Amino acid sequence: MDLVSGYKGVVGLVFGNEKSGSSNEDSYIERLLDCISNGKLAEDRRTAMLELQSVVAESSAAQLAFGAMGFPVMMGILKEERDDVEMVRGALETLVSALTPIDQAKGPKIEIQPAIMNTDLLSREADSISLLLSLLSEEDFYVRYYTLQLLTALLTNSRNRLQEAILTIPRGITRLMDMLMDREVIRNEALLLLTYLTREAEEIQKIVVFEGAFEKIFSIIKEEGGSDGGVVVQDCIELLNNLIRNTASNQILLRETMGFDPLMSILKLRGSTYSFTQQKTINLLSALETVNLLIMGGSEADPGKDANKLTNRTTLAQKKVLDHLLMLGVESQWAPVAVRCSALRCIGNLIAGHPKNLDALASKFLGEGPQEPALNSILRIILRTSSIQEFVAADYVFKSFCENNADGQTMLASTLIPQPHSMIHAPVEEDVNMSFGSMLLQGLNFSEKDGDLETCCRAASVLSHIMKDNLQCKERVLRIELEAPTPSLGAPEPLMHRVVKYLAVASSMQNKDGKSSGNSYVQPVILKLLVTWLADCPSAVNCFLDSRPHITYLLELVSNSIATVYIKGLAAVLLGECVIYNKSVESGKDAFAIVDSISQKVGLTSYFLKFEEMQKSFLFTSSTSAQPHKQLTRSASASMVDVDESNLSDQKNEDHPVLSSIFDAPFLNVVKSLEVNIREKFVEVYSQPKSKVAVVPAELEQKSGESDGEYIKRLKAFVEKQCSEIQDLLGRNASLAEDVATIGGGRSRSEQGAGSDRVQVETLRRDFQEASKRLELLKAEKAKLESEASMYKNLAGKMESDLKSLSDAYNSLEQANFHLEKEVRAKNGGGGSSFPDVDAIRAEAREEAQKESEAELNDLLVCLGQEQSKVDKLSTRLLELGEDVDKLLEDIGDDVGLPGDGEEDED
Repeated sequence: MDLVSGYKGVVGLVFGNEKSGSSNEDSYIERLLDCISNGKLAEDRRTAMLELQSVVAESSAAQLAFGAMGFPVMMGILKEERDDVEMVRGALETLVSALTPIDQAKGPKIEIQPAIMNTDLLSREADSISLLLSLLSEEDFYVRYYTLQLLTALLTNSRNRLQEAILTIPRGITRLMDMLMDREVIRNEALLLLTYLTREAEEIQKIVVFEGAFEKIFSIIKEEGGSDGGVVVQDCIELLNNLIRNTASNQILLRETMGFDPLMSILKLRGSTYSFTQQKTINLLSALETVNLLIMGGSEADPGKDANKLTNRTTLAQKKVLDHLLMLGVESQWAPVAVRCSALRCIGNLIAGHPKNLDALASKFLGEGPQEPALNSILRIILRTSSIQEFVAADYVFKSFCENNADGQTMLASTLIPQPHSMIHAPVEEDVNMSFGSMLLQGLNFSEKDGDLETCCRAASVLSHIMKDNLQCKERVLRIELEAPTPSLGAPEPLMHRVVKYLAVASSMQNKDGKSSGNSYVQPVILKLLVTWLADCPSAVNCFLDSRPHITYLLELVSNSIATVYIKGLAAVLLGECVIYNKSVESGKDAFAIVDSISQKVGLTSYFLKFEEMQKSFLFTSSTSAQPHKQLTRSASASMVDVDESNLSDQKNEDHPVLSSIFDAPFLNVVKSLEVNIREKFVEVYSQPKSKVAVVPAELEQKSGESDGEYIKRLKAFVEKQCSEIQDLLGRNASLAEDVATIGGGRSRSEQGAGSDRVQVETLRRDFQEASKRLELLKAEKAKLESEASMYKNLAGKMESDLKSLSDAYNSLEQANFHLEKEVRAKNGGGGSSFPDVDAIRAEAREEAQKESEAELNDLLVCLGQEQSKVDKLSTRLLELGEDVDKLLEDIGDDVGLPGDGEEDED
């Protein structure tokens, strides 16, 4: 065999420089194998097999030597000597020993791991896996047992190759599943084998589920006693988790066939609920992981994940899973910390984004005697627990409860009613009767008694969840005022000012001797509360700025060399919020004053450097990619059961679990977006005048007695003056604006050039906007003048039309008179009758008509004279504006002449 020949070369390389004892051992293995292969007596062969197994189990060198030449002999026995059960047993046991790592302390230390090399060699054999699976059908108990052990050893060291091989073998997985119905020892080995086989193998998972794995798993768990069972229960739940992890179809099959009732029975505590052995704790943790997998709904890439997740959460809630989780996480305070934390995280995942489950938790009451709301009990855990891990898990419940749940936030905020000072330090036993808000405010005040800011910090974290993205809650909390520690020392102060005071106290505690005397996360938690509070809330910014020392303290905190990058970064964000959400016009509190203070006390370059340092920190970079949840396996279970709280205080700042929960992905996205807005706002503040023109200046009004030409010239001069002032202002602030846009220690020259271009573009844009405003004023004035000219033009046309009508009427009267004269003459010439003196009558009528016409003509000429004066005045003004007056007059004449032309055409 080529593989064996190559393997012998490796053996020679490893043992070539060894002492003669190693060579003798190699020769001894060869003699034993020769006896097994060519021995005449069955007893001699069996004896050699037992001796070979013993040597291989104790010596790494023997394992390596066996791998070079022993596999063909052992596989030949398994193929050709099935009837000799003892030889088959010996061969299988020897193969298991060859694949089992040996403690290096028991033998000479070598660099090569013989067990891994032997696994690789055996798994490469095309027919080896098929041959081993066929042995599972043998009647002998030990043959099946050693075969399962051998397959498990192969899976441990070469899982992917064995998974591929088993998939190609007909009925391979079916044979393994049949072993679950065998005797207990074999069943347990088959169960362990399947847990290895189903890890990250979706095709195998589906086949195992199709073979009825769910029914068999829950049947075994029930036989073993549920959560009170041994390690077999742990293996069963681990196999169950492998089958439903990241596979929505298997979750649906479990929900629609077995249902979730068997899982609920595992979570249900029986007997002495205060008795938690290590194995029971592991079993409960495994079952809680199952619940969490169902709540998550499957893989992110699965298109049906969201629908499956919603259905799973609804079904779990119908099965009263919330009651079991509250019992494990809240009511059973004697349960191990790991179990309580896991149950609380499950509660948070169960209610997140699910309205019915949110309402169920909000209306849940706990306790056998005097009952209290479940949320109050969880808040008490946050304020009282000595476990940091439990505080983080309970805080996650409130984070999930308040996320996109405005009604829930409002409900919690409505209970925030300050208690009298005498009740603030009431005995802890009396807080059972307190409302949620009273208990939370008590936690915020609790630090005054003993100087411990831990409780205040935890209460601040809950309060930040209540106010997140909810302006109504922010305004409500803003109105809360707390009594002074000693009523005689002062009037009540706003809650926000008290929180800022605690922040300053925490800073002073940290600055003593240059070392931190408190927890490293107290200041970041309080700063997160303030950042959340001031976001999109101008009234909160105004309240914060009501106390002038607040800005001074933040400026000192940003410049504090002892403070961590997170503290300085969040303080910088808080200062930025005081600028971008500042609606104040009061001197010293407006946005310009805040930016000016930052520029003078810190420097814009140093200020924005705090953002970059925080962005490059461990928490910001590590949160960009979500870490996969650690699977609870046999090897990992022991470390997850015991939560070592003593090491948490010794961890580095960036490794602290509280900081990891504070700087979650949503909050980091908020901080990043705020940084962009802050930079843009700073550029805007420095690129425009401090006070904007709210009314039209007096210079834009035309003075009495001022001619139109002088007025237009003065307007042009005013615009030029304004443009000059704007350019001067922008020139003075250009360097500051460029600092804002281009700061950053590690930025390239191209980035700096881009920032400079941005400042220039912003400057030109501001200049263009101001000039455009002045131009619009001139355009409006010009439009007004043109409108008046058009009106006078229309009036002149109307007068011309009236004059033409009057002239036509006069001509008609002349024609009628002529016809009358003609008729009179005809009658006079026809007879001697006596008639009146027609000539006298005609002369009198003509005289009367002439008088009336002259009067009307005089009136018309007076009107035309007045209109001509106005036209002359308008013509002068239009000439000053650059209009062609002659062209306008020609247009008027053309318009008036149009009707006459039409009449001629008709004729």
